[in-house]
Amino acid sequence: MKKVLSLLLAAAMCTSVLAGCGNSAGDTADTSSDNGAESTAAAFKIGGTGPLTGDAAIYGNAVKNGAQIAVDEINAEGGIQIEWNMEDDENDPEKAVSAYNNLKDWGMQLSLGSVTSKPGEATATENYADRIFALTPSASSTAVTEGKDNVFQMCFTDPNQGTASADYIADNQLGTKIAVIYKNDDVYSSGIFEKFQAEADAKGLNIVSVTTFTSSSATDFSVQLSEAKSAGADLVFLPIYYQPASLILQQAKSMDYAPKFFGVDGMDGILTLEGFDTSLAEGVMLLTPFNADATDEKTQSFVTKYKEQFGETPNQFAADAYDCIYAYKAAIEASGATPDMSAEELCDLMIQTFPTLTFDGLTGEGATWDATGAVSKDPKGMVIENGVYVGM
Repeated sequence: MKKVLSLLLAAAMCTSVLAGCGNSAGDTADTSSDNGAESTAAAFKIGGTGPLTGDAAIYGNAVKNGAQIAVDEINAEGGIQIEWNMEDDENDPEKAVSAYNNLKDWGMQLSLGSVTSKPGEATATENYADRIFALTPSASSTAVTEGKDNVFQMCFTDPNQGTASADYIADNQLGTKIAVIYKNDDVYSSGIFEKFQAEADAKGLNIVSVTTFTSSSATDFSVQLSEAKSAGADLVFLPIYYQPASLILQQAKSMDYAPKFFGVDGMDGILTLEGFDTSLAEGVMLLTPFNADATDEKTQSFVTKYKEQFGETPNQFAADAYDCIYAYKAAIEASGATPDMSAEELCDLMIQTFPTLTFDGLTGEGATWDATGAVSKDPKGMVIENGVYVGM
């Protein structure tokens, strides 16, 4: 009997030693990425939601892919390690909240918020309540950040885009009679238009036609285009996404109406729209913070990697997401944050640190943030020539 007890005690001691020396799942984080890079170091968990399926999927997948490239690069350096997880929200606010909750269950410590504005408004409310810091690449509505000290933006806010567009058109004398077509049931489009109107009035621009459409009427723009044409508009401002813009360009062509067209960052993606005749976009101008044809080393490295991994040219949404991940890296390094901190502890550090940063990224050098979460950086004027974006 004593012999049996001795054996049992020995076995128990051995098991205890093995458990103490073993590498449990709680000791490390798997930072595997799509390209197979791995690390055994503890990692910061960053999550986000966006439309990976549906009509707006081009934006969500661009964000997912752009962030993944940044994560892979950072993890390969062997210092800070990041786990990146993106959930599909189908551009729907309710589904975005559900996706956010999935990420919270996963252990998300830092957030990229949501890709589009309405889902972004919904998840920002959750970020604020849960004290999980968010840096959205592209949800540009002011309601995303308003009243929320822990929600910041990498993209221009809608008002800034409207003001900048009016300034650019006026300063470069791009049109003498301006028509506007915007989507009045979309906070992104209407927010840009409101500030555009105010700045256009201040700059003395002659707006001769303002027409609208909704989600249910986004297929026939003959009335809007006919009014603009009748008013003699030589420039049409389109503060809208690329899908309805593509139809407007097609229908303008069919009615022999050829004004200048000027858009905002939501137009980025029109050249990769399946079935769209890109020649219709020849001469279209837009303000965007990113130019895939730029010759600087940083941009070309990103574009090359993106094309190799995903088979297409990255748009501004991909570049903004890439910048979000690197901005988090800069803030983590500056604040001394560690991955064992709670989301709330990291939230407090990010709130303190981001307004102190000056960040050089793909989408603008010398970017800074104020305490409201709005970013300050200069947009670039682009024009589509021979199927590519060219700096104006």
